[in-house]
Amino acid sequence: MKDKFYITTPIYYPSGRYHIGTAYTEVLADSIKRYHALKGENTYMLTGSDEHGQKIQEKAKEAEKTPKQYVDEMAAMAKELWAKMEIQYDDYIQTTEERHEKIVQKIFDRFMEQGDIYKGEYEGWYCVPCETYFTQTQLVEGKCPDCGREVKRMKEESYFFNMKKYADKLLTYYEEHPDFIKPAFRKNEMINNFIKPGLEDLCVTRTSFDWGIKVLKDPKHVVYVWLDALTNYITALGYLSEDDTLFKQYWPADLQVVGKDIARFHLIYWPIFLMALDLPLPKTILVHNWIMMKDGKMSKSKGNVIYPETLMERYGVDATRYFLLKAVPVAQDGLFTPEEFVERYNFDLCNDLSNLLNRTVSMVNKYFEGNVPSYCGIPNEVDEEFETFTNEQIEKFEQKMEEYEIANALQEIWVLVARTNKYIDETMPWVLAREDGDEEKLASCMYHLIENLRKIAILIKPFMNDTAENIFRQIGIEKQELKTWQFIKEYNKMEDTKVIQKGEPIFMRLKAEDEIEYIKNVMKN
Repeated sequence: MKDKFYITTPIYYPSGRYHIGTAYTEVLADSIKRYHALKGENTYMLTGSDEHGQKIQEKAKEAEKTPKQYVDEMAAMAKELWAKMEIQYDDYIQTTEERHEKIVQKIFDRFMEQGDIYKGEYEGWYCVPCETYFTQTQLVEGKCPDCGREVKRMKEESYFFNMKKYADKLLTYYEEHPDFIKPAFRKNEMINNFIKPGLEDLCVTRTSFDWGIKVLKDPKHVVYVWLDALTNYITALGYLSEDDTLFKQYWPADLQVVGKDIARFHLIYWPIFLMALDLPLPKTILVHNWIMMKDGKMSKSKGNVIYPETLMERYGVDATRYFLLKAVPVAQDGLFTPEEFVERYNFDLCNDLSNLLNRTVSMVNKYFEGNVPSYCGIPNEVDEEFETFTNEQIEKFEQKMEEYEIANALQEIWVLVARTNKYIDETMPWVLAREDGDEEKLASCMYHLIENLRKIAILIKPFMNDTAENIFRQIGIEKQELKTWQFIKEYNKMEDTKVIQKGEPIFMRLKAEDEIEYIKNVMKN
């Protein structure tokens, strides 16, 4: 078992409300962190907001606020949302904080002293929203290839980072560390699209605006977004500060989670910056795809944006988190439709999981007055096969989680849920409960059903903590050790366990047509 697990998400541009695509990144990282914490590891999660640059300055002016007022308000909104979504981050860094700005200036000076940064002049096409320069050939129909917006012709004195100096070293690192980039095909994208054609040196300062971290030795320049933003992953830990305890404890990061739109910056620029600082690279950078709508990317102009608050307020935090994680199989784009959301709620959460819990609690009350029978070993082939299957599914789940295939890990849980429902049909407790039935088999059946619900609750804790705790409560699991990963495969540990007198549905079936219409209407507003 690892002794620590440091995970980061990107720091986000403060643009107001975050839609479910941005929320997915946070929920994904939070679930991975919770899984490692469940296994007893010392976990630490970082998130935050990227608060410098021309577009921030312009947004603040439009809002008739100072840039600092604007970004602080946006950060407060983000923290409020992450709290509602039960994101358990350990630190939230704003790049306007002194602890970050001072270290970025030190890093910039070091790069200059090493000869990694040189002064020049940049002329090219610049997209303000993306904060990225493009060559003429990179433009698509004269517009930004990433967001499709208009670009501006810019010419200004700038400092550049010598990316070419580290290109070969980066390629070697890719080959020697196959787990550095997941999914693996992203590595080939970086090599074929950016490195092999000739890696361009990176513009790392601007002079056309002043909302940024000033270069100490040339204060008319402010540090350009990617050198500023990417270094937050180490400045937040106290790198080059008086107290670098966290940095020594947690760096290198075990996992950094990013969306595919910023893959290039994290898979090329970020490792090169770390190489120049002579620091170890993150063990893995996980690049996830997007949640798409039927008519493409989410856009206010299309009227197809869905916000996590909309789903949480009506369907709950756990159902929202479950759908986001199940909808995107990391290496592929996921699809959000009102129909799919309601279907997963009704079938996965209500029919499969909630009904399993209700049926089981009801039968234990009916046949054993609510008292969970003691474990009596494995008296028959059905129970033996059931135990073997259950433990194999736990192992499959663990394998998927270790590979960061979260949607697939959830699928393994639901295979177990389905098998547990099937076990009821196989054992037919209503037949065993007859006068001429088999009381020993009935007791074993009830025990195994409660035991599997305990194991299922442990498995879903990283994704749906409230639901897991509700299951524990209803089946009478009070000992904390029985809620831990350490005891997930154990049998014969439940003693004097009593279920609640009347089961409570953890998910109520939705009237599909009404809810689909509701979601469609809120997306238009």
